[in-house]
Amino acid sequence: DRRPNAAAFVLTLTNEQAGKMEKKSPIGTTGNLDLRVRHSREVVMATTYHLLSEEGLAGLTVDAVARRSGVAKTTIYRHWPSREALLLDACAQMGPDFDVPDGGSFAHDLRALASRVIEQLLSGPYAAILLSMMDSAERNPDLAALLSAAQTKLAEAVRTISSRAQARGELRRPLEPSDVAALVVGPLLYRRLFSREPLSEGFLSVVVEHAVGLAGKMN
Repeated sequence: DRRPNAAAFVLTLTNEQAGKMEKKSPIGTTGNLDLRVRHSREVVMATTYHLLSEEGLAGLTVDAVARRSGVAKTTIYRHWPSREALLLDACAQMGPDFDVPDGGSFAHDLRALASRVIEQLLSGPYAAILLSMMDSAERNPDLAALLSAAQTKLAEAVRTISSRAQARGELRRPLEPSDVAALVVGPLLYRRLFSREPLSEGFLSVVVEHAVGLAGKMN
């Protein structure tokens, strides 16, 4: 079996994800117990993320997580009372970070944001899970809420970028963040999930130039 084991896959989690899991870990009676509890949660979460990338949301079961991770089902249910609770926890922790440092211009900041989105979309596991989440969110209000929260984070990043541009005199007034986000992210999602054409630097430049031009007209 050439698939990575759960312990190794833990190492691919981001610091933000690991920090979230650490905060949620219960406090044990001793340091060693707390460490074991935290480790088991991390292994289960990493295994869940890995299985989601392979099987999608519909194919995820607690039995499969227990088999792959080596963590007993009783232990998993002690931390997550149901499959749905485990699924929601995993999906909630995989959200990207859209914070973009001030690059000195509206176009530069939009390009940095778009590049951040592309990094996520080119991550095989993330893209596969995102597509599965988008499908399941049509029937699951909790997953729909998670996608809405991710959209809100993206819109807030755009709001910050446009506020900087306004302060620099590049924009006369603030833009509607969701409109600008759609101009940037829409073409990227189309290429990654539908046409499956490369998300090249040239295409990125076209997307950003188009977004900046239309944003100027909307302003």
